[in-house]
Amino acid sequence: MTRAFHLWLPAYLRRAPRPHVEGVSDILLAVCDHFEPFHHTDRAGALARMAEWNEHFPRAIEPFRDSDGVRPRHTFFYPIEQSDPAVLDSLRTLCRASGGEAELHLHHDRDTPAHLRETLERGKRDLVAHGFLPRDKSGTVRYGFVHGNWALDDSHPDGICCGVPDELGILRDTGCYADFTMPSAPDPTQTRTINSIYYAADTPAPKSHDFGEPVRVNPSPMPDAPERPRPGELLMVQGPLALNWEWRKFGVLPRVENAALTAHNPPRPDRLRIWLRLGIHVPGRPEWVFIKLHTHGAPAPASGVFLGEPMRRFHEHLLAEFNDGRKYRVHYVTAREMANIIHAAEDGRTGNPGAFRDFRYRLAS
Repeated sequence: MTRAFHLWLPAYLRRAPRPHVEGVSDILLAVCDHFEPFHHTDRAGALARMAEWNEHFPRAIEPFRDSDGVRPRHTFFYPIEQSDPAVLDSLRTLCRASGGEAELHLHHDRDTPAHLRETLERGKRDLVAHGFLPRDKSGTVRYGFVHGNWALDDSHPDGICCGVPDELGILRDTGCYADFTMPSAPDPTQTRTINSIYYAADTPAPKSHDFGEPVRVNPSPMPDAPERPRPGELLMVQGPLALNWEWRKFGVLPRVENAALTAHNPPRPDRLRIWLRLGIHVPGRPEWVFIKLHTHGAPAPASGVFLGEPMRRFHEHLLAEFNDGRKYRVHYVTAREMANIIHAAEDGRTGNPGAFRDFRYRLAS
């Protein structure tokens, strides 16, 4: 896990604490699942995994409600290069039963810009045909994105797992409203910008998202002002990346907290404390804390985190300790809802962030 320290540890050591908040802090929690039913299996195996999720996941989340009365959310970033009608039908059933949503995930290698555009457009059509993906105010289909193998914008130093250094612009042109790939540590694709919500501008060089401009509250937006992002920019929503001194290797060295939910490292109170201390927020709105987690939840053993005891214990702790309505409120959100609430913060909105789940991008009714 010490690999890629040189990329992100300096920024971590320079981090500033979240400003003090008077009153309630709102916790926005999103689980972004790199959901790969075909991982190391065939079609029959993929459908069996879907059947397991359909049977157990809606029941697993049923007992829990956030401060808005919403059950735990799950965003299934489906690999569009593995599109299968029967599997997508099963995923649609799962989302309708659980309140989850599906977005785009893509693994590709040594690709070309033209082929990437074609792949993204085809993937959008496949997901829309199964009732997925939101639209903006103009009616245009939009989507969230997670890059397979972490190599967004051709960011792997060996030049593998992508091949398109102008990927950010292509994503933006084809309707991507935000990227949810980072953090990727200990992978060498990890960015130097960490624990941030920011706009990355596409450049001719790879890894354009290494740095960017933080999203900030505009206290007095003009009615006719153009919405961010501007052409060529893409919203980057990062999850927590930190050192965990509460869970040490050999009892001495801190482990790396990289927001990944796995069977070996399920959600726990010590991890939650780190996520809250990092306090990822839009500058100017520190009372809204954004926690974006990731997993590869389709196959076992990771599926057991969400279909069994680990997530149940976590939700019990989260709601008992951080949903009192005075100091904290919990809001379970999808990736789309998180992006909407980020834009609401940027637009100067205040109050209960749960009111802005559909602020800019809406699902078809």
